[in-house]
Amino acid sequence: MISIEKNRIVTLSYTLSDPDGNMLDNGNEPIIYLHGGYDGVFIPIEEALEGKSVGDTVTVKLQPNDAFGEYDFDLLQIEELENLPQPLKVGMMIEGETEEGLEEAAVFYTVTEIADGKAVLDGNHPLSGTALVFIGTVTAIRAATAEEITAGEPQPDKLM
Repeated sequence: MISIEKNRIVTLSYTLSDPDGNMLDNGNEPIIYLHGGYDGVFIPIEEALEGKSVGDTVTVKLQPNDAFGEYDFDLLQIEELENLPQPLKVGMMIEGETEEGLEEAAVFYTVTEIADGKAVLDGNHPLSGTALVFIGTVTAIRAATAEEITAGEPQPDKLM
């Protein structure tokens, strides 16, 4: 029986909840990643899956630093509404830019509040600062192609 090791393409069905059991992601789409340190899944999940086979299930508790990071208040911004796309609504995500060293990088902001001609934009991932419980079941494993290993990820035309 084939097991999960470096340079295998792994397919998982999964759910993601908070520690109180509140469902955050019911895994409508499977996770398909290249195993072996290619950043396709969080490190603790990849470590738990090492050596597993089709049908095996893992439960991994992730602290914020193992997943989407701690909440960073420096990623909050207040912007004039006139400088933002319209119509703007709370909960909407908009793309912005942030200076990273000498380069500008795209970042997505969630509009969290609109008042007095201004909007509060939050550049944190929606799950930042949240502990998570990942439950994943291995549904398929196959050897990666040379092209996938070079790319560091599964190739769309080779998916299971």
